[in-house]
Amino acid sequence: MKPKFGTLEKKLSGIKKNNLLRNLQDSHVEKQFIKQDGRKLLNFSSNDYLGIKSGKIKHTQFQSSSRLVSGNDASFSLLEKKLAKHKSQEQAIIFPTGYMANLGMITSIATKHDTIFSDELNHASIVEACKLSGSKIKIFKHNNIGDLERKVQKTKGKKILITEGVFSMDGDWSKLNEICQVSEKHGMITVVDDAHGDFVLGKDGKGTANFFDVEKKIDLYVSSLSKGLGSFGGYVCGRKKLIDLCINTSKTFIYTSALPSSINQYSLNRFNSKREIYREKLWKKINLFHKRLEEIELHTTSTSQIIPIIIGNEKKAMEFSKFLRINGIFAQAIRYPTVKKDQARIRISITGWLSNKEIEYSIQILEKAKRKFNLK
Repeated sequence: MKPKFGTLEKKLSGIKKNNLLRNLQDSHVEKQFIKQDGRKLLNFSSNDYLGIKSGKIKHTQFQSSSRLVSGNDASFSLLEKKLAKHKSQEQAIIFPTGYMANLGMITSIATKHDTIFSDELNHASIVEACKLSGSKIKIFKHNNIGDLERKVQKTKGKKILITEGVFSMDGDWSKLNEICQVSEKHGMITVVDDAHGDFVLGKDGKGTANFFDVEKKIDLYVSSLSKGLGSFGGYVCGRKKLIDLCINTSKTFIYTSALPSSINQYSLNRFNSKREIYREKLWKKINLFHKRLEEIELHTTSTSQIIPIIIGNEKKAMEFSKFLRINGIFAQAIRYPTVKKDQARIRISITGWLSNKEIEYSIQILEKAKRKFNLK
C-alpha cells in the first residue's frame, strides 16, 4: 500500500529542489522598518506606499456575519460613497480583500458565453477569477496593443478586457489610453485592477485611468485599501447596475464575513487625511531612487514605486536577498510561479516612510550587491 501522503511529499520536495520553497518568517513592521530575529531592517517590501502616519484603531464589536445577513454597518456606506466619487463612478462595494474583489467581480460579470482578454502579466487573482468564470480566455502579450487588436478582431460575442493599472511585479504602467481605444472600438467591457496605481497616480491619487485621462472609458475598477492607503480590504466600483449585480451574485461577497467596522473607520480616517502631501513626498523619493539606480547602472524598466531588480536564476535571487538582509535591507526575492521561471527578481517597493538618507544607504548596498553577483 502506497503512503497516504507520498505524492504530496514528492511535490514539496520538487519545490525545494528547484529553489522555490517558501517559509513564513516571524516579523514586526514599524514604519520604514521590519524587525526579524532581533534585527531591525529597512523595509523595501511594504505596499504601504503613502506612509500615512498611523492612527489608532478603535475596537468595536465585529459584524461576525455576511453583510447581507447582519453585517452592513453604516461605516461601509460612508466609505463606499467616498470611494465611488474618488474613482468618478456611480457606486462602490467593499470586499474583505482585493483578491476576493477580483474573484467576486469577474465571476459576476463574465459567463461561459463570453471571452475575456487578459494581459499576460495580470495578477494571480485576475488569472484565477477568469478561470472560475468559465469564460473563454485569450491572453495578449504584455502591453502589446497590436497583439490585443489581432485577437479581438478574431472574436465574436461579448468581450471583456482586463488589465492592471500598474503591474505588481514589473512596476510599469498599462498603456490604458491605447487599450481604451481598442476596447471602445469593439464595444468591450473594460476592467482595470488599479491596486498599485490607486492613491499614488493621477490628480489627488485618483489612479492610472485619471493619469491617462480615460476615467470615463473604464467600466469597472478593482482596487485595494491595503496598499497606497495602508489600511485593509478591497473594493470594486462602477455603474450602479453592475455593482448591484456583484451584490447579488458574487460568492466572495455573499458568503463571507464583513470587514470589522473599526477597519472601515481606519480607512476613512486615512482617506480623509492630507493624502496629497504624502503623495507628493512619495514621488520625490521614487524619482530619487530611480535617479540613483541609473547612476550606479542598475537598470530597470519600472517607472513607478515598484522596482524589480531582475536576477534570473532562483537560487541566485535568494542569495542576493540574503546579502541585502545581512546588510540591513529587507527586500524579498520573488520567484516562480509569481513570475516566470528564470525571471526571479528582487522586488523593491518605495514608500513614503523612507528618508533620503535611508534611500542613499540602500543604493550603496545595491551597488555592492551588483558587483558581488556580477549583474549587468
